[in-house]
Amino acid sequence: MVEDDKLSGVTMLHDARFNKGTAFTDAERDRFGLHGLLPVAVCSQDDQLTRALNSLRRKAYDIERFIFLQALLARNERLFYRLVVDNVKEVLPLIYTPTVGQACQEFAHIFRQPKGLYVSARNAGSVRDVIANWPEQEVKVVVVTDGERILGLGDLGANGMGIPIGKLSLYTALAGIPPSQTLPIMLDVGTNNKELRADPLYLGLKQERVRGAEYDALVDELMTSLVEAYPGCLIQFEDFATPNAYALLNRYKDSHLCFNDDIQGTAAVSLAGIYAATRVTRQSFADMTIMFLGAGSAATGIGDLLVDALVQEGLSLEEARQRLWFVDTEGLVVESRKDELLPHNLPYAHAREQLGFVESILELRPNVLIGATGAPGTFSEDVIKAMASYQERPVVFALSNPTSRAECTAEQAYNWSEGRVIFSSGSPFEPVSLGGKMFKPGQGNNAYVFPGLGLGAIGAAASHMPAELFLVAARALADEVSQESLDEGGLYPALNSIRDVSLKIAIAVAERVFALGIAQRERPAQLEQEIADSMFDPHY
Repeated sequence: MVEDDKLSGVTMLHDARFNKGTAFTDAERDRFGLHGLLPVAVCSQDDQLTRALNSLRRKAYDIERFIFLQALLARNERLFYRLVVDNVKEVLPLIYTPTVGQACQEFAHIFRQPKGLYVSARNAGSVRDVIANWPEQEVKVVVVTDGERILGLGDLGANGMGIPIGKLSLYTALAGIPPSQTLPIMLDVGTNNKELRADPLYLGLKQERVRGAEYDALVDELMTSLVEAYPGCLIQFEDFATPNAYALLNRYKDSHLCFNDDIQGTAAVSLAGIYAATRVTRQSFADMTIMFLGAGSAATGIGDLLVDALVQEGLSLEEARQRLWFVDTEGLVVESRKDELLPHNLPYAHAREQLGFVESILELRPNVLIGATGAPGTFSEDVIKAMASYQERPVVFALSNPTSRAECTAEQAYNWSEGRVIFSSGSPFEPVSLGGKMFKPGQGNNAYVFPGLGLGAIGAAASHMPAELFLVAARALADEVSQESLDEGGLYPALNSIRDVSLKIAIAVAERVFALGIAQRERPAQLEQEIADSMFDPHY
């Protein structure tokens, strides 16, 4: 367990990687000098798990549960991950969406101890030295944010560090990336949130955001330094504002092993949900018309991957784009508005008169409606009834996070469509009873895709991540949805199977990496077994 017996006594009990607490056996207590430092009882990990769950469930509020779980992680790493793996449905909303949204808002006020690396604008010119301070030498996955667009909550500056920490805990729990091989990074370039800058407890740079050439140079330095320090590492961009999200992805996607989860991960999960929905609607994916409310990075990222998927189905690029329509705060995105649109919107600005949202639905008759706005309540009763007015099973995805930002609730969607809607959301909703039937809507959580995607990419030592890998991940995820889930209203596999789903996605992605010729290693004879064996096991 411990190389060369370097740790012992109190030092071992204070190292979360190796600490087992009361589960240390008598022999281990002899070996590591632990007698007297622990109660005499030797507990199993199952006993500890029961104690931890009891403590967790006694907490009155989710934010208290979040704090408890972070403290457990800091104290006993394997027990924390065992708790998550064995109780995914209960714990996932506590360590990630929706609770992580509140945790980020309150990050400076609930801060206990540092976890991750803070690279600030003040470190320009010495980023490599900052990275050298990180104690781990074999980092495989990095998640980095600059905190400008945290979920649907906006600019939270350095408080956004909760997102990389949360994402990487899911890489470990759901795909078995060893925690020592993960690195959360907060790229602190300031914040334009005046309330945060005025908060005496705020922990980030109290200045307006760095922009332009200075920002670009800092990111370049960070990317170069990461590749030098950890060759072959996967870098995940998270919660950058739309202009930077696209600029960074386009700058590095062909030269680095990297992706943007808000753009590409959300897209893969959404595509998987649409694939699954076609098994209910009995409609060909290639024949669908899809409308988006919202035209930011998440929405257009989904659109771009859907276009790739439609082209795979045999449509031309132009035909595929014509199947997708976007609505923003000004109404339908159309050709006459080109001068006011951002570059990523232009391919979807079709020749059509400008219409309002409900008018667009009734005129264009989309089969699928996807919300990625961060604006709660935008899927009103009129919207849902419009979708249900011309089709038996309308497909509605309210993807905005956290729950308070969802475009509509599951209950609203089912009630307003008389139970006919096929509904999915970015945050979890409780089952809904209507007309004697219980609906259990599935959560279109990116956690279904990015952990397995990352595991497969690093397992095959991919040089970069082309769009085809996200298509493969989406199809692999959709294939895991059971008929039972579909019958109950869900479009995704049961959460308690997500670790197995991640492994299947990883294998599919790794196989495609080798097939595309972008692997930086030879294909092992037992690829599936090698990937499975590499997964972190939290048991002791």
